[in-house]
Amino acid sequence: MLARRPRDPLQSLHRNSQELKQQVDSLLSESQLKGVLEASKRRDIYQRCIQLKQAIDENKNTLQKLKKADEPAPVGNYHQKKEEELNLLDKLTHQLQELAVSVNSENRTEIEALTKREEDDDFDEEDEEDDDDKEESEESDGEEEEMEKEQKQERESQQQMTSKEYAAVGDFTAQQAGDLTFKPCPKEEGQESSEECHEGAVEVGDETAEGAEVTQRTDSHWSAVQTALSEQANTVAVLTTMGAIPAGFRPSTLFQLLEEENQFQTSYFLHPELTPSQLAFRDLLWDTKTGTIRSRPTRVSLILTLWSCKMIPVPGVSIQVLSRHIRLCLFDGNKVLSNIHSVRAAWQPKKPKTWTFSPQVTGTLPCLLDGDCFIRSSSSSPDLGILFELGISYIRNSTGERGELSCGWVFFKLFDASGVPIPAKTYELFLSGGTPYERGVEVDPSGSRRAPGSVFHQMITMRRRPQLLVKLRSLNRRSRDILSLLPETFIGSMCYVHLLILYRQILGDVLLKDRTNTQSAELVSNPVLATFPKLLAQPDVMDALRSSWAEKESTLKRAEKRDRELLKAAFLLVYHDCVVPLLHSTLLPPFRWAEEETEAARWKVIANFLKQNQENQGSLQALLSPEGVHEPFDISEQTYDFLSEGRKKAA
Repeated sequence: MLARRPRDPLQSLHRNSQELKQQVDSLLSESQLKGVLEASKRRDIYQRCIQLKQAIDENKNTLQKLKKADEPAPVGNYHQKKEEELNLLDKLTHQLQELAVSVNSENRTEIEALTKREEDDDFDEEDEEDDDDKEESEESDGEEEEMEKEQKQERESQQQMTSKEYAAVGDFTAQQAGDLTFKPCPKEEGQESSEECHEGAVEVGDETAEGAEVTQRTDSHWSAVQTALSEQANTVAVLTTMGAIPAGFRPSTLFQLLEEENQFQTSYFLHPELTPSQLAFRDLLWDTKTGTIRSRPTRVSLILTLWSCKMIPVPGVSIQVLSRHIRLCLFDGNKVLSNIHSVRAAWQPKKPKTWTFSPQVTGTLPCLLDGDCFIRSSSSSPDLGILFELGISYIRNSTGERGELSCGWVFFKLFDASGVPIPAKTYELFLSGGTPYERGVEVDPSGSRRAPGSVFHQMITMRRRPQLLVKLRSLNRRSRDILSLLPETFIGSMCYVHLLILYRQILGDVLLKDRTNTQSAELVSNPVLATFPKLLAQPDVMDALRSSWAEKESTLKRAEKRDRELLKAAFLLVYHDCVVPLLHSTLLPPFRWAEEETEAARWKVIANFLKQNQENQGSLQALLSPEGVHEPFDISEQTYDFLSEGRKKAA
């Protein structure tokens, strides 16, 4: 018996569309024949509208992914037929939306409740947000006007699409009938782009989610990052074309800044800032009354809690995700003003579009997971805010190539138009795609299902937009006093802020109180000052110090904890016992971001070392053991060169 020939994909989808059309026509006729419908009948028709809408969306998604090469035999006018099918499905969607609104226009509350249930059926990974969604469904009618305004803007944008110009990110040669061969605009070294190419490039000057205008980049470090991003553009274009990632994903901007420029590393901002003359420290001053470093209040001093990310698209199976994380920094709409802080997100396969964070990390939880971040800035910029970039580290299964992608970003302004700080509360921030310097890019355009004139559908669309949930917390007096001892511009994790304070106090002792000649720029012999900033680039060693210091603190009496000098002396002993041997052990592999095997191997060495220290009451035995091989001694382990390490203040 001959095998049954598989149905042509386009023909099969055409038959599905015709069946859906018959069901929609039948539902429209039923609603018109009944006259004034009872409430139960209206709910039944409304529910059937939703079910049909889901079926149409599934058919449309399948149709959009369909390619000419999928057909077992040649199909004449393939692209025209595919376009006709899409137009039919769009028409059916519009008819269903109009019907859903008309059958229950007198009872908007009921519509929103059903809308909520429909959304939950599609995305049951968001069950934990049910209470929030119910509150959102009771928003005022004023939001409807905003939605309608947005619809109008979208329609105008769609009408202008035919006149837009685009810039190619790589060469493409036509492979079949209907394809267009194109190349990027040529640009010779040392010459400016032609006017024609310039107009086709991505525009800079976007209105961000918070209303701040992003202007043309002028800072010097951007050129190096731009080069690195352009080198990755072809890889990203390939991944997008093959459906491995959404069209709104890009090479990570903040990751490239971290890779290309030392000035965005957290360790750089931990060093004291020098005055323009480089003869004194600008943000490290001595307070003779208190006998310690002077506190420095700043314009911005707050605690930010990362809660979760919702509706983040999941990459295809052709790439393996090694890390999901968020990077944040202070930003003025034009340039990065602080260190770039990274927080690792937790993720579960049963809720693939949701990322979560761990607020208030304690105990043995890694500081890399800490969602509680302190933010300090002395910038006077009226557009000062926080730039968030969601990212993934990945590896391509076919080639083994590694990379870092942005899954969306948002610029969150910290002051309103009149210069008043925004209130401390929870904020739901909608993410944009592309880079912080692109205009109006969606994270996943293929997932946007918009329909002009439909209020309830716009509500669904808004809920399905990728978003970040954060909370701003106001400071009590104790928290404000603690943070005021940190550098004026700094972002970091709250779980190790007490260690940063101890380091800063020791820094003040060595550079301000105990130095015999404050005009001398000679090297300072102090292994803690020389090595502590390295811990900010090796979070697992920072975790080892946190654990060891917590164990030591538990043995101190209350009066001893209030003795600043005793605390610093105890901290120095713990640091020499824990951190110094680990940093120079040959058993500890070099730290590499998002390499699971390396991270596991490092923590195994660290955990074993901490266990030996606890059993032997110190690291001396481990240091003298023939098994504990260490790197050859280098003078940089012992000396702190504050003149070269300190940050220079621009004149």
